[in-house]
Amino acid sequence: MTSPLSGLSGAAAAAAAGPGAKEKSKTLGDRDTFMKLLVAQLKYQDPSKPADSTQFLAQTAQFTQVEKLEGIADMLKGQQLITASSLVGKNVEYMDGDGVRHTGAISAAKLNGDSEPLLRIGNTEVPLSKVTEVQEITPGGTDATTKP
Repeated sequence: MTSPLSGLSGAAAAAAAGPGAKEKSKTLGDRDTFMKLLVAQLKYQDPSKPADSTQFLAQTAQFTQVEKLEGIADMLKGQQLITASSLVGKNVEYMDGDGVRHTGAISAAKLNGDSEPLLRIGNTEVPLSKVTEVQEITPGGTDATTKP
């Protein structure tokens, strides 16, 4: 007997996961889909021709590797937020979309979903990656400049 989900991958596998999969985060949907396919593969395999253990171990290793990479990505997002929040109250130089350099004081930092943090400089929201220079104002009134 063959698996009803065999041969499905990518978008077809996501569609087979059910209509509620789009409501979940993409990461959770991918994990759930992978596990559903793996369980279906084991459930419907032919007992006289079991799945190749090497292939099974490779799939398990890939799943573990993806989970570890997602953890690293989450840590990097957290690090970006910490970096952005540490810049609040400092003067920075940044480049706008036209390539023109501007300076200003950061009044707020916010995390915008899955994208990089945004810094509020005056009435403008600037992505963290556009900051080219950080200037910390010292009590004596001089600027101590650092490059990010």
